[in-house]
Amino acid sequence: MSFPLTKSGDSQTQFEFATAARILFGTGALRQVGPIAAEMGRRALVVTGRTSARAGSLLDELATHGIENTLFHVVGEPTTAAVREATERARNANCHLVIGFGGGSSLDVGKAAAVLLTNEGDPEDYLEVVGKGKQLTHQSAPYIAIPTTAGTGSEVTRNAVLTSPLHGVKASMRSSLMLPRVALVDPEVMYDLPPEITASTGLDALTQLIEPYTSGRANPITDTLCRDGIHRVARSLARAFENGDDLAAREDMALASLFGGLALANAGLGVVHGLAGPIGGKFSAPHGSICAGLLPYAMEVNVAAIRQRLPASEALRRYEEIAQTLTGSETAKASDGVEWVKELRRTLRIPSLAAYGVRSGDFPELIERADRASSTKGNPIRLTKDEMLQILSRAL
Repeated sequence: MSFPLTKSGDSQTQFEFATAARILFGTGALRQVGPIAAEMGRRALVVTGRTSARAGSLLDELATHGIENTLFHVVGEPTTAAVREATERARNANCHLVIGFGGGSSLDVGKAAAVLLTNEGDPEDYLEVVGKGKQLTHQSAPYIAIPTTAGTGSEVTRNAVLTSPLHGVKASMRSSLMLPRVALVDPEVMYDLPPEITASTGLDALTQLIEPYTSGRANPITDTLCRDGIHRVARSLARAFENGDDLAAREDMALASLFGGLALANAGLGVVHGLAGPIGGKFSAPHGSICAGLLPYAMEVNVAAIRQRLPASEALRRYEEIAQTLTGSETAKASDGVEWVKELRRTLRIPSLAAYGVRSGDFPELIERADRASSTKGNPIRLTKDEMLQILSRAL
């Protein structure tokens, strides 16, 4: 297997880059949501997490500009059932637009509900791999995505990752028609995140920078985003974990998450997310925690596989560059980057997979499903099932 990344000066470089129509970033950016939403309609479905307590400022801004809201709460991970219910609530309230305010779960449910307002059918019809293969044909209703965690980057992606209770797996609805109309990223709304959520979402953000950077679909734009994002995580994630009021660290992590979302939407992911989907579909575990638990071991197994089968690969050089960015050492090797992430995982007190009920007896099913996942196809080298078993065993 060859690694198709183009190199500097290669005249054959070709790529596409798609993202939200408009991105607003900065402390206090939330105060712009009222006028923006008012241009889209007068009734909004607002999708939040378990409670709307953190959304008070958002709801005040909407009310100030004469926008009625209908609230929908997402409890736990996003499911097709939640999307179904949110879409029905928006239709019954005759909502003109959808606003997602929260972590990846809220943003993905809002994104999926917005597109189902303009497309017939059930979310199960549109899921990759396990769905019916139905294609979305109409642009989604206007959607504003406002992240309150620095992790998923869902505010700028073209997919919604949903748990299908019918199939017991996580899978994506995916289409360029799902891209948010506006991504509004305000680090100020992330200041009160608990340390454990800062940790798991932050390592998810790092995963979503490393995997696109080593993907065979990487391009010059995603490369630039990933390099800068990895640097920001390296200098700021531990700081944000130790001190949530470190404003510079929070801004770094918000930008890193945004860059990761832009990168993964255009360059794909890898085996961490390939495994995370089946694990999240089978066990009650936050997506960020799963990715955080898998990341160092996926890096370790990927590097070993590349050294063995593709020693001259561009991917190996990229893992070494990642290590140099993470460690701050120009002489660091890929293995040093793996050890750096392992140590960060310990510092951030990330639980093992076993803490969520995963057992070695589950591995064959998880590997079989991960092998078919769309994210796994972006991995820099095709891993054997034994190599995926090594990742899971080390993360247990």
